[in-house]
Amino acid sequence: MTTYPTVPAVTTVTAPAATPTAAAPLPVVLAGARGHGRWHLANLRRLQHQGRLRLAGICELEPLTADELAAFGLQDGEAPEQSADFGALLDSTGARAAVICTPIPTHTDLALAAASRGVHLLLEKPPAASWADYARMADGVRRAGIACQVGFQSFGSHAVPAVQDLVRTGAIGNLTGIGAAGAWVRDDAYFRRAPWSGRRRLGSTDVVDGVLTNPLAHAVATALELADRGTAEDVLSIETELFRAHDIEADDTSCVRVTTTGGLPVTVAATLCAARAGEPYVIVHGDRGRITFWYKQDRVLVQRAGHGPEESVHGRTDLLENLVDHLEHGTALLVPPERAGAFMRVVEAVRTAPEPVALPADAWETRYDAPGGGVRRTVHGIDELVAAGAESLALYSELGAAWARSSEVAAS
Repeated sequence: MTTYPTVPAVTTVTAPAATPTAAAPLPVVLAGARGHGRWHLANLRRLQHQGRLRLAGICELEPLTADELAAFGLQDGEAPEQSADFGALLDSTGARAAVICTPIPTHTDLALAAASRGVHLLLEKPPAASWADYARMADGVRRAGIACQVGFQSFGSHAVPAVQDLVRTGAIGNLTGIGAAGAWVRDDAYFRRAPWSGRRRLGSTDVVDGVLTNPLAHAVATALELADRGTAEDVLSIETELFRAHDIEADDTSCVRVTTTGGLPVTVAATLCAARAGEPYVIVHGDRGRITFWYKQDRVLVQRAGHGPEESVHGRTDLLENLVDHLEHGTALLVPPERAGAFMRVVEAVRTAPEPVALPADAWETRYDAPGGGVRRTVHGIDELVAAGAESLALYSELGAAWARSSEVAAS
């Protein structure tokens, strides 16, 4: 079992006296406005219409075109300043906050550039591609005294504290483990969407764009959060099983089991090669019942002894709104960097694990039914295997998958 270095504790602080008001909304720069950044751009525009903030700048290597800006209702007269130089853009716009939604390997350096200028952050997940970069980022944030929110949107679901309260009050008895399942469909084009897609590294630069660390990172982080074991110090050991059906460098079908310092197992099974796309979920197992949380839908199902099934749908707090509330009113941040510490232990375990094992040709098939007629690969029986992992807290090799040999399991 590996002994990990510690990461400095991050203290989030309330902004200094220059608190934004309705007359002077918070100026914000968005770094990365294409791809997933389009969601952030739409959200920034929504909050700008509410008077909560002002979109002061957009940082992209290639400026957004007039047509791209118009798609978000940004006309020539109100278009924000654009630049490929993030630091210069922060300086010229007087930004007090920034949203970073750029390739994973750039997160740490951009976050530190913002921190050095006293600019508060919403930093997309994963916050870094390695433990060392995460620790460097967290230390820089702490030294600068800025607020930093990591973009695990599921932590904004009001279902999370509701589930934690159910566990704390003994609704399902003693906690026995947490399981999570993510069965998604991604075609070949997904792995060609950017130079870093499906890569473990680019040259000497870590990327770690695997199924557990990027597309289904929320499954891992949410499972750890519901276990109330989200900090780095909560992790005792990690076991990984990493595989790939597609012709990529990173993993697309994997599982991980985290054993916490209290001995609780947290197992996540995930794939991008499902036969059918399903909603990812987390199961909280107790000795007198269980709670299932579909974290993208904010939906909770409680099943326990002596009661009928109880289902509820909860509200959600937007992470950028929470950051603005933190700066204006001192509201606690939902996802400060330390809450991503256990997740970053998983990222590091995946990064340092042996290369993902290519699944044998008889373990998958090629299909031509992806959205838009794209080509994809589907692993035989993986939908059921992923569900079984969340149900039993077992790894693929323990579930009897012929292609998951125990000799290829990495423990750290």
